[in-house]
Amino acid sequence: MSSPAGWYDDPEDQTQQRYWDGSTWTDQRRPQQTPPPYQGQYGQAAQHGQVYGGPAPTQQSRPAQPQYGQYAQPQQPQYGQYAQQQPQQQQQAGQQQYGQQQYGQYTGQQPGQQGYGYPGQRPHTTPDGQMLSGWWRRVFARIIDSIIVGIIGLPLTGYFYYQYSQVLWDYFRNTLDQAEAGNPATTTTLPPEVYKWMIPAVLIGFLVSFVYEYLFVTKKGATPGKMALGIAVRLRDVPGNPPGSAVAKRYGFQIGLSVLGLIPLIGTLTGFAALLDYLWPLWDDKKQALHDKVAATNVVRK
Repeated sequence: MSSPAGWYDDPEDQTQQRYWDGSTWTDQRRPQQTPPPYQGQYGQAAQHGQVYGGPAPTQQSRPAQPQYGQYAQPQQPQYGQYAQQQPQQQQQAGQQQYGQQQYGQYTGQQPGQQGYGYPGQRPHTTPDGQMLSGWWRRVFARIIDSIIVGIIGLPLTGYFYYQYSQVLWDYFRNTLDQAEAGNPATTTTLPPEVYKWMIPAVLIGFLVSFVYEYLFVTKKGATPGKMALGIAVRLRDVPGNPPGSAVAKRYGFQIGLSVLGLIPLIGTLTGFAALLDYLWPLWDDKKQALHDKVAATNVVRK
């Protein structure tokens, strides 16, 4: 049974109406009309899609196209269809579960668990989440700073290093001359005059390096070498530039090892300790060197 002829909502354009001739849609269209709601029998409002002035179309007599505001309902499966589709769905679910199990074996994660970074690895951070510096960045930053400090301190240490080199050159030349004359030296101890010039040069260099480190780290949080590599120094538990006491502790520890390394006999042990200090971040879970642990600091990425 078809709907009676009349104007209905256009199924292709809901802003206009289209004329239904009783069996098919025509090309006649007009803008949507907004007449007062039609009152049907017993004071009921006109139904959606009803011809103005005409009887309300029944569910069977309405056009096959869905009306405005309606959604096409999915067709219900016929008898026997579900039984045919169920094995395929079970097979897909099993493949998905197997894939999740394989993924978990490689990543160490349970299905549905989110991860980040490389499988089995976590980025090292401070307690508040700031990324820690890698070991190589620290090494290259130290090399850059050593070159800068050497240039800055050269006007103060140049004279002492010159005298030191002259004494050391005379010592080696005399040793070679004696060996050529058939009187080889029986001792390898350097003459005292060597230490006379070497110790002041080293101490002045340490002082220049300490001032350099103290001023830059307390004011900027990083030395020029660290700035060039994109890293900085901070307290492990507190963000921001470290206080002067922390800077003094961390660099005083390094200077102390260097000074002890100049003393005969114990210099070998302190040299080994200094080497451990530089290598410690490689295996430390907090990426701290020994001087970082003394001062409770961390070197972080900026």
